[in-house]
Amino acid sequence: MPEELLPSTTDTAVNPPPPQRRQVANAFAASLSGTALEWYDFGIYSASAALVFPVLFFPDSSSAAAELFAFSTYAVGYLSRPLGAFALGRLGDVVGRKRVIVLTLLLIGVATFVIGLLPTYGTIGIAAPILLVSLRFAQGVGVGGELGVAPLLSSEFGDPNRRGFWCCAPQLGPPAGNLLANGMLALLTVSMSHDAFLSWGWRVGFLTSAILVGLGLLIRLRLEETPVFRAIRDKGESPSAPVREVFSTEWRGLIAASCARVGPDVTYALFVVFSLVYGTKEAGFTSSQVLIAVLIGSATQLALIPLAAALSDRVNRRRMYAVAAAIAAVWPFVFLPAILSGSYVVLVGGIVVGLGLHSFMYGPQGAFITEQFSPRLRASGSSLAFAIGSTFGGAMAPLAFAALLNWQGTWLPLAAYTALACAVTIAGTLWLGRDHDAEEEREFAESLA
Repeated sequence: MPEELLPSTTDTAVNPPPPQRRQVANAFAASLSGTALEWYDFGIYSASAALVFPVLFFPDSSSAAAELFAFSTYAVGYLSRPLGAFALGRLGDVVGRKRVIVLTLLLIGVATFVIGLLPTYGTIGIAAPILLVSLRFAQGVGVGGELGVAPLLSSEFGDPNRRGFWCCAPQLGPPAGNLLANGMLALLTVSMSHDAFLSWGWRVGFLTSAILVGLGLLIRLRLEETPVFRAIRDKGESPSAPVREVFSTEWRGLIAASCARVGPDVTYALFVVFSLVYGTKEAGFTSSQVLIAVLIGSATQLALIPLAAALSDRVNRRRMYAVAAAIAAVWPFVFLPAILSGSYVVLVGGIVVGLGLHSFMYGPQGAFITEQFSPRLRASGSSLAFAIGSTFGGAMAPLAFAALLNWQGTWLPLAAYTALACAVTIAGTLWLGRDHDAEEEREFAESLA
């Protein structure tokens, strides 16, 4: 294997001597469980934006307009992420990682539970979609703070030579949460009539989140603060204005890390969110069939994400990321026309491959983004990158897909849009991104000694 593809064996990182295995396991579990529960909340909302909200919250609009309005509320959850990154991400560098992830879980959990109690348009009129958008905004603020801080939990407890694997804990959250969310919706849609589901069944998934968030809080509250943050704090090196420092001194890493988010987010939106619309309206599948296909794809990701993350510890992480993005740019040109045949095997296989390609970007993503920033600014820098990349990627993708399909009536613009997003990721990772600098971390560790 070429030398440049091999990991550095001299990486000592900022971490103190390796902690007990139990601490590492607890950190991994805290990072994974809380993120999975938060993405369960997001998954329930995403599917409802395709199946329920156009009917219950935007009934006076045409079918196409209602879909656009519903996906606009989905986009709000992404557009509010920068606020969460600014407000909560910076706290990860100032007051600690643990406090932030407890707060984000509470914020998302409460907002999701209240959505399950919302009156619909038929009951309170225009106030219903306004409240829905407001709660979606709150969800996005919480996720904006979560995304950049959660990877630091397990990575700053774990072996830095295996940062790719340890950082993948929160990356496992979306497929795990999506598995739970789509599993819940599939169960509801097959166990009751369509009228019953629209009347009250859709609320069950949102209300169930209270139990799941409670379990996540129990795990997170028992976790210790990370050794990296403790070392920085005890030395008096905590930044007072981390966001300003990121923009003034680490702007290149911020751009590279933000670009790294765009392609995976758009790919995920196509195969998980918009496939519900495209699969039912264009290819003639039932909503239950598409939900089950997404469920299978998400289950596959639970195995592929840690595999991809671990592989990125053994090869050049940045180049592996770019290769996966290049293949993901091509796959929609195969998948979208193929499922028009009506073959369910093709639908399932296409989604599994699409989410598999997403896994090979998403698995190493936490480590790649973390490594673009110095240890003092990792929480703020990572949070900002996740939020900015998500705004230009996942926020606009379902809305753009719906608008393009209604405008052109064909799959080609959808595939081209995905390819363009992946091209942004390739450019950011290869031209602006940097590989892990073990020497920089050694020098930083010595400065804290």
